[in-house]
Amino acid sequence: MITSNPFAELALTIPPAAMQFFVIAMILLVVGSTLLDMLHKKNVVYFFRNAKKAKKNAKIELSTVKKTTVILKTVAHDIATTSELGMGKRRIAHVLGMYGTILFWIASVILIFKYTDGSTAPFYITSMWHIGAIMTCLGGYWFWFFLRVDVSAEAHPWYRIITADLFVLALLACATFGLAWSYAQYSNSVYFSYLFFILYIISNLVLFGGVYWSKFAHMFYKPGAAIQKNLAEADGSRDNLPPPADAPEQFGLGIKREQPKHY
Repeated sequence: MITSNPFAELALTIPPAAMQFFVIAMILLVVGSTLLDMLHKKNVVYFFRNAKKAKKNAKIELSTVKKTTVILKTVAHDIATTSELGMGKRRIAHVLGMYGTILFWIASVILIFKYTDGSTAPFYITSMWHIGAIMTCLGGYWFWFFLRVDVSAEAHPWYRIITADLFVLALLACATFGLAWSYAQYSNSVYFSYLFFILYIISNLVLFGGVYWSKFAHMFYKPGAAIQKNLAEADGSRDNLPPPADAPEQFGLGIKREQPKHY
């Protein structure tokens, strides 16, 4: 199954151009909804105002080389490895989900745009699609059932759903139904193949069409916030925060009584 291209089989009933149009439409939905989200929440205005304030309060003027170094270090360390979560289960789950999703999406685009014309897709592309979906499921379900703050720290049940959960649930649905569709197609189960494909399409529509109401757009905001924060540290403005205290952190003996899980 892992070496099969589910989109090649689909191309026998649905024209490749229709699949490509669907992908482009989903990308446009993400762009349009993110822009609407920016206009509504005024995120860009906040970032520009914060950057202007930081420049005014900077203790030193950073050279272009220094700024580039800070940005590259932020991308390589803070963003690529989600270092803000520290070493632990939450970070592993996020890394699994993040890189799994990236592999899943990239492989989907390659398979749809290049290998639905009758040519055979290389095994490493089809494997990337399946492995990416599996990684997304592993990280996502681990996060959903065991690591969510309102579940692990606030004792809410795992089935409590709010609007902010739309992104992770839709993403998990895409990966899950995609794998189920591929397996049903591989095992020649026509009924389940059509069923899981329809569910796969619906979950994609919810994921990419629900950007305005979900946390999808945060994927674009968080890198910008991390870069701005590290630049503020480098130029001394520190986002108008006081410098770190010289004395060591003292939390008292109470902190040793339980695992730190109150975020």
